[in-house]
Amino acid sequence: MKGVCPADPGTEAAAVTVRALSGSEARAAVSALADVLMDCVAGGASVSFMTPLARDTATGFWHGVANGVERGERILLVAQDGEGILGTVQLVVDQPPNQPHRADLSKMLVHRRARRRGVGALLMQAAEDAARAAGKTLLVLDTASPDAERLYARAGWVKVGVIPNYALWPEGGFCDTTYFYKALG
Repeated sequence: MKGVCPADPGTEAAAVTVRALSGSEARAAVSALADVLMDCVAGGASVSFMTPLARDTATGFWHGVANGVERGERILLVAQDGEGILGTVQLVVDQPPNQPHRADLSKMLVHRRARRRGVGALLMQAAEDAARAAGKTLLVLDTASPDAERLYARAGWVKVGVIPNYALWPEGGFCDTTYFYKALG
């Protein structure tokens, strides 16, 4: 999937490509994926990691994701431009036997250099398309980010509710988490 995301005002638009990675491609991209994760955590994103996030921890996480992709448990999508990977999202498609129709959308990450350019929207659309192609009819996600909440609402996701003190911010202190779902047509 290709899209054009608007760049900063007064600059040319940059072509952004979103694609799924195989397990071996994910392994080859571990360093770039770690850069995105580390940037998001440094920027305050509550995505399971605390600051300071060690590079070894970040690369170890992505090696685990690559293994999950190889086993067919996950679909890993990346958004790239001429400078490399600027965002990623995962679909956890391996669900319990009574939930074969469902997937979890996980680790929606966009590097701070690429925010507010439509990258998140492209990743969301690609994730929904990949879920449909995998035979999924229901997606769920959680977020602690008001900016992400607005993106999900614009994309037709339904807010279910908020769980207070669900996790910690990367610097410490509790944060609430909001759950969303989307039924795929």
